[in-house]
Amino acid sequence: MYKETEILKQFGRNVKAERVRCGYTQEMLAEKMNVNREYISRIERGIQNMSLMKITALANYLGTDMNNLLRF
Repeated sequence: MYKETEILKQFGRNVKAERVRCGYTQEMLAEKMNVNREYISRIERGIQNMSLMKITALANYLGTDMNNLLRF
């Protein structure tokens, strides 16, 4: 069984890894997604939950498969 906090933290690590792979700063990704940089920071630290639609958009902005973001 997964703990919600661990899922969010792992998701955040996955997002950061994909962002870095793309060569984006948090600010650059936030601008592409039309969100605040702090929102990206909260995601990467595992304290911000995202909707499935936002995760889909994030995967598209990062040019990655959703499976890479949802590895647990």
